Amino acid sequence: MLLTHLHQIRALVIDADGVLWRGRQPLPGVAEFFDFLHARQIPYIIATNNSARPEADVVEKLARVGARIEESRVLTSSQATVLCLPRLAPHARRVLVVGGEWLGIVLTRAGYQIVEQDADAVIVGIDWNLTYDKLKRATREIRRGAKFIGTNADKTFPSEDGIVPGAGSILAALEAASETAPVVIGKPERTMFDIAVEKMGVAPELTATLGDRLETDIEGGHRAGLKSILVMTGVTTPELLAQSSIQPNWVFDDLVALRAAWENG
Repeated sequence: MLLTHLHQIRALVIDADGVLWRGRQPLPGVAEFFDFLHARQIPYIIATNNSARPEADVVEKLARVGARIEESRVLTSSQATVLCLPRLAPHARRVLVVGGEWLGIVLTRAGYQIVEQDADAVIVGIDWNLTYDKLKRATREIRRGAKFIGTNADKTFPSEDGIVPGAGSILAALEAASETAPVVIGKPERTMFDIAVEKMGVAPELTATLGDRLETDIEGGHRAGLKSILVMTGVTTPELLAQSSIQPNWVFDDLVALRAAWENG
């Protein structure tokens, strides 16, 4: 089926930051939008490049604004990274982590040993406590031959304080120092979209990605064969949209406008 109308969409891959909230601040129409999806029985996965927070945090954050969802509907880049590690580094057991505490917890639960030297892989996510020493150790291990893996390549992300550096900024520093390009798991790579689509059991051509970033949510969705919906509540400005070669199938001011168009379409 060629999707030309919103009402033809059978499933959604939904971004979080810049779509559902901005930092700690919820965005307009979140609870009502999920009520709409539940009423229409439209399956969805919230796929976020945020590697620092557990899936339960997304559930709790949505519950505070009246949106009730199950943890199984959340896919984080840390979770996706663990799912992909056996394929990317099949013999890896020892990993050096540049990232938040949660990323280390997820890897430990999956049976990996967190180390500071002699690592089989270097896993990089957002790190609120990044130091030069961490960058130095990671560079040493990558140059020694450890597999270099990034949970996501977001250079920035929206917060209540404005646009701030993301995991991609850390990856860029390590790539420059190690002269090695990372394997990236999160959006815009199609890995997370493929995992989400498989979880929902809906064909990619009947699925749309819903996000705020052209270069991750929209471009990544297109790579995975999905249609795309952009909301203007995150990092994309009208000027950026007009100048970009990456163009979504639909554009809306926010979730309120999207729901209204979908209901009336």
